[in-house]
Amino acid sequence: MRRNSKTNRNGRFARLLLLAGTAISMPAIAQEAQSEAADSDPNVIIVTAQKRSENLQNVPISIQALGTQKLEQLGVASFTDYAQQLPSVTFQALGGTPGTNVVYMRGVASGGDGNHSGSLPSVGVYLDEQPVTTIGGNLDVHVYDIARIESLSGPQGTLYGASSEAGTIRIITNKPDTSSFYGSVDGEVNTVNKGGQGYKLEGMINAPLSSNAALRVVGWYQRNAGFIDNVPGTRTFCGTPTFDEEDNINGCVKDGISVNNAAFVKKDYNYTDIYGGRAALKVDLDDNWTVTPQFMYQETKSHGSYGFDPSVGDLQVQHFFPEFRNDKFWQAALTIEGKLGSWDATYAGAYLDRKTYQSSDYTDYSEAYDSLYQSVGGLANYFYYQDSLGNTIDPRQNVIGTDHFKKFSQEFRVASPSTEPFRFVGGLFYQYQSNLIHQDYKINNLGPLLSVNGQPGTLWLTQQKRVDQDYAAFGEFSLDVSPTVTLTAGGRAFIYDNTLIGFFGFGRNPAFIQGADDNPPPNAAGSTRTGVAACFTQSGLRLRSAQLAGQSDTTLLPPAVNGSPCTNLGLFTTNGIKPVKASGSGGTYRLNATWKPNSDVLVYATWSRGFRPGGINRRADVEPYAADFLTNYEIGFKTTLAGGFIRLNGAIYQQNWKDFQFAFLGANSFTEIHNGPNARIRGFDVDASIGRGPLTFNVSAAYTDAKTLNNLCLFDDPTFQCNGVGPDGDPNLVSAPKGTRLPITPKFKASATARYVVPMGSAKAHFQLNGTYQSRATSDIRTAIYETYSGNVINPASQLGNLKAFGTVNSTIGADWDSYSIELFVSNIFDERGQLSRFQQCGACGQRPYIVPTTPRTFGLRAGAKF
Repeated sequence: MRRNSKTNRNGRFARLLLLAGTAISMPAIAQEAQSEAADSDPNVIIVTAQKRSENLQNVPISIQALGTQKLEQLGVASFTDYAQQLPSVTFQALGGTPGTNVVYMRGVASGGDGNHSGSLPSVGVYLDEQPVTTIGGNLDVHVYDIARIESLSGPQGTLYGASSEAGTIRIITNKPDTSSFYGSVDGEVNTVNKGGQGYKLEGMINAPLSSNAALRVVGWYQRNAGFIDNVPGTRTFCGTPTFDEEDNINGCVKDGISVNNAAFVKKDYNYTDIYGGRAALKVDLDDNWTVTPQFMYQETKSHGSYGFDPSVGDLQVQHFFPEFRNDKFWQAALTIEGKLGSWDATYAGAYLDRKTYQSSDYTDYSEAYDSLYQSVGGLANYFYYQDSLGNTIDPRQNVIGTDHFKKFSQEFRVASPSTEPFRFVGGLFYQYQSNLIHQDYKINNLGPLLSVNGQPGTLWLTQQKRVDQDYAAFGEFSLDVSPTVTLTAGGRAFIYDNTLIGFFGFGRNPAFIQGADDNPPPNAAGSTRTGVAACFTQSGLRLRSAQLAGQSDTTLLPPAVNGSPCTNLGLFTTNGIKPVKASGSGGTYRLNATWKPNSDVLVYATWSRGFRPGGINRRADVEPYAADFLTNYEIGFKTTLAGGFIRLNGAIYQQNWKDFQFAFLGANSFTEIHNGPNARIRGFDVDASIGRGPLTFNVSAAYTDAKTLNNLCLFDDPTFQCNGVGPDGDPNLVSAPKGTRLPITPKFKASATARYVVPMGSAKAHFQLNGTYQSRATSDIRTAIYETYSGNVINPASQLGNLKAFGTVNSTIGADWDSYSIELFVSNIFDERGQLSRFQQCGACGQRPYIVPTTPRTFGLRAGAKF
């Protein structure tokens, strides 16, 4: 491996961190019982980040926890609500639609993630003990009757595995309680500036069934008001071609088919309905064993566009097809906890079933390609989009997509007594997750010879099945070498086995070869790399290769995935077509030293490693991508000062990200995943609270400096010099030079809350101010790529634009009685148009960047009752 002075400096920096940590000595992990949460001190937060119940101040990792009270005070109901309060967490809103966010932590982001055939997430999301991480967007669990949300920064690969390379988010629900019958009902109405009205109704009942069993049931319905308008607009495409002196087409006149969106014009276009419920039964089998089955169902119905087009107007778009997304999931989980002698034993198993169905307007893509190919006649004269009679047709596309995720996970672990000086926690883990992928790019009245075989009107079809399996054994040992010093060593051995099979691409009647006499126009559809032309025949050759070889029998093998015309993504064997596979094995580790000189101070140093499995690229001419690894060097502290009046926690770190996986829209906006260069991320996290009386103040902040250590080449080059040529003979380019800042994550992000509570008769009145701020971030890491068709070098980062710095201020005023509460609130007081994400439909076309904004200023009223 090449080493240079910069690499050596980074190595010295890492070693200095470890030496400094050793010199300081480091913290003993004082294991706290669950009963500590019931102590009179409301500032004590019990977390289970290390698979044990512990006081947050005794956990030697960078962790931020939002407890039940904090979640209620902040009005948190969704992922975007709590993500704004967690400075180490950022996300990429793919289209902005709820449930499509890709989560990042501590700057471990290359951008472009989220495709259903792309990389696995780098941040794990857990619901209680069970992983609910899925490709293509996080599971946006409705937040109500939640005990806490834990945000664990840095690699958590030892205890949480593959998709916790950069961190883990854990949503912990309140469990059934056998002590008494009680419940709550909460409601909200609100109105959005320049938008519509929203509302929410939530309820919970806790019912003891006997002295050793209880049932807890939660339900909710929420309407998020829309605030983006679909305004009138037209699109006119190329029509009459122009010709040069040799009678070749050299342009077009925009006098072709013209369309309008009158049927879809609507104010407050992007409203969302969310409803669902959760039930848990807790049964104490005896004094040692407890069984807790749980079930959750949620459905989210999103309408319209969640990003606006600034070229049209503020909070406005011009879209031409129905736009919606239905996202429904259910999860059945079982947790068994008990004792094996003096050791704690836990089994956690779950089955998740998630189905999404969506319709997307792809007019921008058609408009972009019509313009890109204008010099050769546009879509009408170059791609020849025609009906069965040869008439030119409206070239706009409407995409219908579905995903069916299934996830089955099991974990069994044991933990030795927390009071012993030598402690162990470890176990076994297995996970199976699959996704049945369907993407149908439709053009109305498209002729049968241009359609995917057997799919009239479908220009492009993706019909695939993806399976990701993980096996792991993990363990951590902790030894109290003195009353104040503890050393911890942990590891995780893993095996991953990922497969992909199916069909993707254009259609073409198997009898046709582009350019042959009486065949369809050569540019209409078809490819030797994708589509029916690349499907396997009975001989094992792909169709076009068999035809060119002069084989008389070019019968296609039956499709491996139902709904496909044939199979072009797979491996031919004598026993049939098998999935393309990416598999591997290895290990991650965590070494930690802690020093706890007294009950109020803890200092720690950590050296840890996380990973993300490799995978398969759909196109046969694009190599599989390998696993990437993140190594973290961290020093942190946790302090409780002035008798608990002040709490101050912080950490400083460096992370080395090796061969990071990088997803981007390649030729024809086709997603490719490659291993990029190495990156270095340095930063710090701070979390503080002041006050225990009527006035409290909390602030959290994160600084992240994330940069590439080598050039990112447009085409893979292991030397990072970006020499050679690409698969089509184009010269390689430096797509992002060494030292380029990683995208999505701002350098600085912070949140702060001030709350004042004062008695007023039998009530407690309160006033609260909450603010969040994040600095500028880039949307795309690349500064040079080839533009589709023209071959010109363009700057996608510049064309997509930066995510501008923004801050929001929120305020509430209200009162709480023993059984009732009421609160007035205003969110985004100054109506800041914060930019959460940017996206385009055509990544190599440089047209129409969309902005996913924060919700405009919102006034509302909340009320609740407890019984």
